[in-house]
Amino acid sequence: MSQPRLSVSEIEKARERIRKVVVRTPLVRLNSETKGEIFLKLECLQPTGSFKVRGAGNAIGLLTSEELARGVYTCSAGNMAQALAWHAKLKGIRCAVIVPDNAPQTKLEAIRRHGAEIVQMSWDEVWQVANKRHYAPLADRTFVHPFADPRMMAGNGTTGLEILEDLPDVDAVVVPFGGGGLFTGIATAIKAKKSSVRMFASEVETAAPLSASLAAGRAMEVKRIPSFVDGIGGGNVAEDMWSLVKPLISGSIVVSLADVAAAIKMLVERNRVTAEGAGGSSLAAALTGKAGTGRTVCVISGGNIDTSKLVRILQGEVPA
Repeated sequence: MSQPRLSVSEIEKARERIRKVVVRTPLVRLNSETKGEIFLKLECLQPTGSFKVRGAGNAIGLLTSEELARGVYTCSAGNMAQALAWHAKLKGIRCAVIVPDNAPQTKLEAIRRHGAEIVQMSWDEVWQVANKRHYAPLADRTFVHPFADPRMMAGNGTTGLEILEDLPDVDAVVVPFGGGGLFTGIATAIKAKKSSVRMFASEVETAAPLSASLAAGRAMEVKRIPSFVDGIGGGNVAEDMWSLVKPLISGSIVVSLADVAAAIKMLVERNRVTAEGAGGSSLAAALTGKAGTGRTVCVISGGNIDTSKLVRILQGEVPA
């Protein structure tokens, strides 16, 4: 199944649609001496703690009254589940979320606060729902895909518009890569307005299907090793997302778990910013120098990390 090409006009319309419910997050300089200049796009400051509130808001805003009346559901490592549940609560509609049985408690607690029904299963089963775009027990509700949905990608792309407005002379942008919806949205917005900007994905060594796909020249599947970096690191790149990502990307920067932990620690100590594993991966990638030594923006995609894991990281450890 091919995914329709996203346009910048759809992203601009999405911005107007979600303007009153999302935060225009700040772009700040990393308070540390590095080669080149590193800036942080703080999506961890969104109402649900991650960028997903943008895409979910646009997607839900485009549903028909009939679709809304049926209620909604999604599958997610946790951040999309929170975002959809938050918007559903604002709309007063039913919401169910399918999440891994090892999802962080901080994400589960937030989902419960928003009143959504939680269905837990293995990570592989959750990913299977994402690939099939269907879960029979919830088929009476409207499914909102966590990343492979043009409405989600358009909402995510509003982040890219803000980056260019705040830093017109940006040279490179590093975006955490999970399913590809955040990368595609941001890259589409930025490339449409400034084609010279280099777009990089950040992946973690425990599961880097995009890097493998770029090396092979086709969408690839890899063996996934679970880690504390739960928001990225899928087992494969979906064929339809690969066709969107390939023409936009300059490269994928793969980092270690230790690199990610060190980046999260740096964000807390230098900028007083809390990032989860996926969010920290973009800074870890930029610190390798592989995105260049010019003006680089790291998208800190989310901050929903369990406190116990954050404490271990601040103590210099790498959580399991």
